[in-house]
Amino acid sequence: MKPQEAPAIFICIEGLDGSGKTTQAKRLVRNLRRKGFDAVYTTEPSTGKVGRLIRRFVLNQKKRGPIALEALLFAADRVDHVEAEVKPLLKRGKVVICDRYVYSTLAYQGAARLDPNWIDCINQFALKPDLALFIDVPVNVVVKRFKKKRTVMENRKNMEDVREFYLKLVQGQRLTLVDGDKPVDDVMKDIFEKVLTVLSR
Repeated sequence: MKPQEAPAIFICIEGLDGSGKTTQAKRLVRNLRRKGFDAVYTTEPSTGKVGRLIRRFVLNQKKRGPIALEALLFAADRVDHVEAEVKPLLKRGKVVICDRYVYSTLAYQGAARLDPNWIDCINQFALKPDLALFIDVPVNVVVKRFKKKRTVMENRKNMEDVREFYLKLVQGQRLTLVDGDKPVDDVMKDIFEKVLTVLSR
């Protein structure tokens, strides 16, 4: 399929903090553009009002607040993000690459003992992606990549629990696994091949 004939596609990139998902998502956009596809990068939490609130009052706090409140805020931001950014971009025929999506809420808040069925319920208006990838990197590796200034989520125990939830989503075929414990270029090659397969359908 030629790039100009490709339909609008929504792709999500997931992974632990420090897994390289943001680097890969941005590289994917650049590589798609080189191939002639009109690709756009977006992220969650979003750059909207709710997303900014999450960064300030959830991620950058010293202690986690109520987990249900976290999930509700992420769900609210997701509605805003999808309606204000994702859907308009897709209507214009873009290939939208989203850095984190509903699977992050399932993994991070699910790992904190929140009912995954309830998380799915409050995210029932989330647009289903055409492809959702999980870049799997061992916890020992991501912990070494943590910066001095960490979010409230970034600690070894939490990463172990979150990875376990992500792998359950892979087993349930909601996410497609990508081995992220390889050189950056090799990871990108795997991702790019999977994305091109979806674009050529």
